[in-house]
Amino acid sequence: MRAIAVTFFLFCFVFPAALAQLKFGFYSRSCPHAESIVANVVAKHFRRDRSIAADLVRMHFHDCFVKGCDASLLIDPKPGRPSEKNAGPNASVDGYEIIDEAKKQLEAHCPHTVSCADVVTLATRDAVTLAGGLRYAVPTGRRDSLRSNPADVNLPGPTIPVTDAIQAFGAVGLNLFDMVTLVIGGHTIGVIHCSLIQDRIADPAMERTLNAKLRNQCRAPNDPTVFLDQRTSFKVDNGLCLEVLRQRGVLRIDQSLGLDGRTRGIIMSYAKDNALFNRKFAQALVKMGTRRFLSGRAGEIRKNCRVFNNGH
Repeated sequence: MRAIAVTFFLFCFVFPAALAQLKFGFYSRSCPHAESIVANVVAKHFRRDRSIAADLVRMHFHDCFVKGCDASLLIDPKPGRPSEKNAGPNASVDGYEIIDEAKKQLEAHCPHTVSCADVVTLATRDAVTLAGGLRYAVPTGRRDSLRSNPADVNLPGPTIPVTDAIQAFGAVGLNLFDMVTLVIGGHTIGVIHCSLIQDRIADPAMERTLNAKLRNQCRAPNDPTVFLDQRTSFKVDNGLCLEVLRQRGVLRIDQSLGLDGRTRGIIMSYAKDNALFNRKFAQALVKMGTRRFLSGRAGEIRKNCRVFNNGH
């Protein structure tokens, strides 16, 4: 309880403008059990498969980075009408069934009240907590987008140079510290296909034991996956920072953050203090979720997260 109270204070201090429109406990009267419903669904799936935490963190990032947290990523494509799901970077996003289940239960308890955008945001918080991260307060009150266009998707890739990453995050209102924290935090759990790390496998600077391990794993057919964080693969913690400082970053961007003079100090500070890393990761997630969003009468509250209410 104490940690939550401190985190709540920090978020109110850092994001006053955003919180003028979003609100902690937004559904306390209209749907008082909304957050517990989402948490219970996430916990049920996490007990079966811990990898869902990485799925939800990725979903949250892929949705929020493109025109804000508005559930535009969740729309299914139709013949003649592609959606963000058709964009190449989003092929790796999974976990939609968790959002569907939570939304179905919410509609049964509080019809047409809780947005899909808020479901994704809450589910991500719950997944991060279950995976060992900080339980942080989430401001809610977002509404769902009426647009989902693959042409809008311009996500930074795993080989992006640090300078380009700084520019890409800056373009959506996130600073250098946010970028490092979200990239490393987002990669502290989850996997990557071998086809996307060939540049790192070919890097003579990679620590020899890991390099040999990855070369062996990636010889398997059908483009297998490997863990992004080889130290604590299912836990949200500072393990990846420690790995990066030993030249054991699996992704090019992760390793680059540990080498670049603009970002190495941040990685080193997180490597020394897991509590600091968890606190900053939680703050960065909330900041990303409050930079751009729909509220008030904008957008809609979808009944089905995969389909606009007008059926189109």
